[in-house]
Amino acid sequence: MDVYQRMKELGCVLPPPPAKGGAYASVKPFGERLIYVSGCGPVLDKAISGKLGREIDIETGMTCARNSMLNVLSAVQREIGDLNRIKSVVKILCFVNSADDFDQQPVVANGATLLLAELFGEQAGLPARSAIGVNVLPGNIPVEIEAIFELKD
Repeated sequence: MDVYQRMKELGCVLPPPPAKGGAYASVKPFGERLIYVSGCGPVLDKAISGKLGREIDIETGMTCARNSMLNVLSAVQREIGDLNRIKSVVKILCFVNSADDFDQQPVVANGATLLLAELFGEQAGLPARSAIGVNVLPGNIPVEIEAIFELKD
């Protein structure tokens, strides 16, 4: 399956790679064929801020997770040149800016993992995953996602 053809079918467009927000590597290769992607937020064309369970509803949170994953993929593409080099999405960690009584972080994270399954197929695209509620994220963004990918030989 060609990931770019699949993106076209789904109407997905990769945004420009997100700018770094500090002194760190956006993408860091490790091991023989693994890459770690630093946390990316949902900002595509305009900033969004707020907490899930307060200013942000679950559907918008899922969209934020999806957009965060598009930013992750854009950072990966900048690093490796071709998303078809991805063999498997190994793991994602989804941070959700949550009100104290909000407990639907896994549902929010589905916005990212469903996109990955649509792009890479369930076998390669569905990662191990953690979804964690946090008190605040940089810029008060609703979602931030980091990821580990395995590359093909």
